[in-house]
Amino acid sequence: MTTTSRAATLPNGVTSGQRLRRVLQAMRIGMTPMLGGYWVIMVLGFLLAGLVIQFVSDGDNHSIWDYGTQSPKYFSLAVGITIGPAFFTSMISLGITRRMFSVAASVFLLGAATGTALLWVLVYQIEHVIYAWQGWTQAFANPHLFTSTSQVGLIFTEFFLLVLSHEVAGWLTGLAFMRFGVWKGLLLLPVTLLPAAAAEFLLVAQWLAEAIANSGYHRPSLAVAVPGVLAVSALGLYAGYLMIRSFGVRPTKG
Repeated sequence: MTTTSRAATLPNGVTSGQRLRRVLQAMRIGMTPMLGGYWVIMVLGFLLAGLVIQFVSDGDNHSIWDYGTQSPKYFSLAVGITIGPAFFTSMISLGITRRMFSVAASVFLLGAATGTALLWVLVYQIEHVIYAWQGWTQAFANPHLFTSTSQVGLIFTEFFLLVLSHEVAGWLTGLAFMRFGVWKGLLLLPVTLLPAAAAEFLLVAQWLAEAIANSGYHRPSLAVAVPGVLAVSALGLYAGYLMIRSFGVRPTKG
């Protein structure tokens, strides 16, 4: 006599899509203070303080907002580092699969990169209006993919790709420290930071651009650079999943 077992199903009629949305909601709630606080500080710090500097100096013909372009990259690195240690143990303990956790983290990081890039686009436009009103020149302190704030698509592309790649580098770094410990995590930094390094060399924009250009290296065409950054970032997100696929949840102490 043979018996058949029923396929496992999610409890209470919960679908995979519903569970994924709940995981994303938990990540959004947990990360909102970090992301929201950063966005508010950046806007207030560079717009308000920047305007004061411009009025006092009678306009120095430079975009004050542009001086903060390196900030979203390194903050996004911290966001990526935080996701794994902050949510992995609790989510897996609640029955979330490692694959679903990785998918949710990827969707969240994409959303955070989109939000940060849109913020930079918006504030450049606001600054442009203020500068035009005062007769100031909105010159950029750093090299960019764009040369004018009217090139909205290039502004968004630059910041989205740089932020996303640094988030992915942080995602890999956080997972490496979580799984392998401090010393092995430090040794793996040259590998886990590869997505961020690849984006810097493919885009050659912002404060590292001049140093890279002085070495004789030149940015490839955007037709190569943009898909290249997206491909490296996608591989980084998948590598993070491979890193935690067989990683067991350690029991909570105390």
